[in-house]
Amino acid sequence: MARRVACLLVFLCLGIGPAFAEDAIKIGAFFDLSGRAAFIGTPTKLVAEMVVDAINAAGGVNGKPVELVIADTEGDPAKAASIATKFIYKDKVAAIVGPTLTDTGMNVKKIVHTGRTPIVMTVGGDPVIMDGEKFGPAHWVFKSPQRSSTAVERLFTYLKDKGLTRVALLTADDGFGKDGLRWMETLAPRFGIEFVAKEAFGARDTDVTAQLTSIKNANPQALVVWTIGPAGAIVAKNRQQLGMTIPLFQSHGLPDPKYIELAGPASEGTRMPATKLLVVDELPDSDPQKPVIQEFVRRYTERGYAKQFPINTHSGYAWDAIMLIVKAMERVGTEPEALRSAIESTKGYVGISGVYNLSPEDHNGLGVDSMVMVEVKDGRFVLAR
Repeated sequence: MARRVACLLVFLCLGIGPAFAEDAIKIGAFFDLSGRAAFIGTPTKLVAEMVVDAINAAGGVNGKPVELVIADTEGDPAKAASIATKFIYKDKVAAIVGPTLTDTGMNVKKIVHTGRTPIVMTVGGDPVIMDGEKFGPAHWVFKSPQRSSTAVERLFTYLKDKGLTRVALLTADDGFGKDGLRWMETLAPRFGIEFVAKEAFGARDTDVTAQLTSIKNANPQALVVWTIGPAGAIVAKNRQQLGMTIPLFQSHGLPDPKYIELAGPASEGTRMPATKLLVVDELPDSDPQKPVIQEFVRRYTERGYAKQFPINTHSGYAWDAIMLIVKAMERVGTEPEALRSAIESTKGYVGISGVYNLSPEDHNGLGVDSMVMVEVKDGRFVLAR
């Protein structure tokens, strides 16, 4: 007993709480810290560190601290695969969070399946959690952002309510854009939506005037664009230059103050599905997410992140991903299959991006009610009316 007390006093004198008396639980965390999606990946890493600091300050997981093993995918699917292999076989992580892009996520699925390691991805596309010969095994894969199908359903509900049923599509040719196109084509009949034009563009293209001219000639009632990053702002600017006045709708990957900054006045009036994070002050007090999001915003702002990376719809994804893992660890520990099963059975977790209810059939767990429609008005995001 005297020895245990002496050890505890040593920990306290060194400023180490009881949570650090045991070996750390390692979680691999890889994001685009460089490359075309670094504007998402870098703040995602900061949030991952923020939530782990909060967990450790509260005593860790069952008395053990959490340690992040961080790596940069550089937006390269091959690099992501190499990192995932290292996480599993060299670093011996208990779980993984990330990556940033759908394409890189797809390249990791078989690796985590073979390595029997749970992963909660922070990517937008649905294929990462879809099983089958075409998409690969998803038994060990979860994701914290809403499914593309959920975002499409939220958007199409709004379009139908507004009587906008003759729609033109403009989609990126990357994994995220193709996933959005697939779901829009699948769900359109349910909402009575007709596509009068469908155009595609390269995710790194700097001009889409030709595609927009073709769309303009089709005379649609609305334009829906499915992409992330600067490409969305390019579309908005080209649309304005062509004098197009039809409503512009972007994907759930675009609600970000950076979009408004890059597109300038051309962003005004743009509408898109989003998490509630951007409009938390407009939520009713009865919404269970409101205090959770407000606390997240407080922490994020106090750490100074908001100055360089203003809060956007992506900001909470890493928080939710790590919390889904940690809450499962608190219940069952870190044995791989038990942990995987516990994540899969998560019910009622009130997160930043929604209230999560996972199941063997749904490795995301967020419904349409987790999303709102937002609009750019006077240079900021507000709830769309």
